[in-house]
Amino acid sequence: MPASTAQDLLRARLSGKRPPVLSVGLMAANIGRLALELETIAGAGVEMVHVDVMDGRFCGPITVGPAFLRSIPGSILTDVHLLVDDPAAALEPFLEAGADMVTFHVEAASQPRALLRRIGQGPRTRDHSYPVLRGVALNPSTPLEFLEPLLDDLDYILLLAIDPGWPGQSFASTTGRRLERVRRLVEDAGVHIAVGIDGGVTGKNFVAVASLQPDVIVSGSAIFDGPDPSANARAFLEELTRLKSVQTRAVGGPAA
Repeated sequence: MPASTAQDLLRARLSGKRPPVLSVGLMAANIGRLALELETIAGAGVEMVHVDVMDGRFCGPITVGPAFLRSIPGSILTDVHLLVDDPAAALEPFLEAGADMVTFHVEAASQPRALLRRIGQGPRTRDHSYPVLRGVALNPSTPLEFLEPLLDDLDYILLLAIDPGWPGQSFASTTGRRLERVRRLVEDAGVHIAVGIDGGVTGKNFVAVASLQPDVIVSGSAIFDGPDPSANARAFLEELTRLKSVQTRAVGGPAA
């Protein structure tokens, strides 16, 4: 079990006590030397990794399964993103493999509320003394109204800034407006839900994305691009800390 849970991490972010969480997308890593890649980014301060599970039908290629998740050390939090046609059918093995957070697409779920409640119950087959966080993801063209019936059962909302499965896309310009609308929905409902951004986050636009102040930023290729993922990860984390300090001073509070 990690020293801190995903719930601890996101609760601290929502309380304003820490910068946005960087969740590093592992599909951009060299899977053949996964242990070394994980050691490298963890040494830079990365606390959470993002695992894209694709079935070749909902979008894009076929990627990884529960065995991949089991190979990740328990000291690193795992953020599992189910990009699959039938998330209810795919869920159980990932819970059993130790996912800390599971996010599925509302576009693919026939009964999303029931599925969120199942995630919240955790694995059936082993002791899981800390909660599995419940998330839903939305593609850029999916209406945000899909979220309203789910808000009481959610821990996390992931806004995609690209259409999943299509390479070479730019970060969608509507993402910032969608983030603001989601924040209003959450605030009006009186609940505490973290909001993340995924897709199209690069070294060139990272500062602009971070300035939108999401609770989680998912980035993979920008971390593993080049010879030194550790330096890339450290630079991103330092920038998040810097922006948090600037924003805190701007509202008259002490720097975090």
